[in-house]
Amino acid sequence: MNKRRTILTIDRLVAAFDTESGRVRAVDGVNLALTAGSILGLVGESGCGKSVTALSIMRLLPRPAGVIESGSISLNGTDLVRLPAEEMQRIRGGKIAMIFQEPMTALNPVHRIGRQLLEVFEMHRPELDGDDRFAAAVNLMQRVGIPEARERMAAYPHQISGGMRQRVMIAMALAGKPDVLIADEPTTALDVTIQAQILELILDLQKETGMAVIFITHDLGVIARICEDVAVMYAGQIVESAPVRALFNDPQHPYTRGLLAAMPRLTSTAKRPLPIIRGTVPALDQLPPGCRFQNRCPHVMDKCKKKLPEPVPVDDTHWARCFLLEPHDGIDTK
Repeated sequence: MNKRRTILTIDRLVAAFDTESGRVRAVDGVNLALTAGSILGLVGESGCGKSVTALSIMRLLPRPAGVIESGSISLNGTDLVRLPAEEMQRIRGGKIAMIFQEPMTALNPVHRIGRQLLEVFEMHRPELDGDDRFAAAVNLMQRVGIPEARERMAAYPHQISGGMRQRVMIAMALAGKPDVLIADEPTTALDVTIQAQILELILDLQKETGMAVIFITHDLGVIARICEDVAVMYAGQIVESAPVRALFNDPQHPYTRGLLAAMPRLTSTAKRPLPIIRGTVPALDQLPPGCRFQNRCPHVMDKCKKKLPEPVPVDDTHWARCFLLEPHDGIDTK
């Protein structure tokens, strides 16, 4: 079986924001690798840095407060961090595209849906003329499951449902035929039935087009359903990375175990309270020295409060950032 090539590599990425209390790092030393044609899940609680990682890849951090301090983001060998703004503009929406979690704020409320979709074609599909462009836009709307697509081209965002708006966002993301699609919690504001439809749509389109996908969510159930690999993020860092099956069957980091334990299961006793991870993600300007999970970890040791653990390999495709994995600690991690 041929090994897939790596299409996107993030190496020691540091993204920060200037605040009244000084500069804080929202993403601190993140490493990720996305292979062609695969779906990588990025999971963690709100405030862990998932969306900032996505915005860094797209070079869309709010300026001037948000900056990429260091690290590289390589797309097919091209470092996006060092690209001039004009070149990045051509890549953004073309080679790499993003579905935002709130389509009502991502879509322009004063422009018709058709105009917004056609703008993507004008920028990234110059080989099409006006009539072909319109036909391609209508066809793409149909492909993402929008009924009466030609008529909907003339609608404004507020005139269609939340599920339809999210389908429009997916169509806009696919218009440039991207190699990489970033989906940032694309089902958060939708009801359960529409969530399932959107997930199936993304999965079908990924298989049809062969694009690679980074799927950002706080829902491990979604990760299990559609992803092949998963990276668990906490307080700006990746704390565990593994193939999905390995992560669910043999989680190594206490944070990952806490997330999995908090998932409701069909085999759970009725009305039994779910386990919780006590405490909250530390504020960016109040990160503790040492391990960032120390104030919530049931296995915390003295050295966890003094030194940041380095990634420890579990096997060739699985690693976690935890002192419990170091040999000779004498602690049962199960």
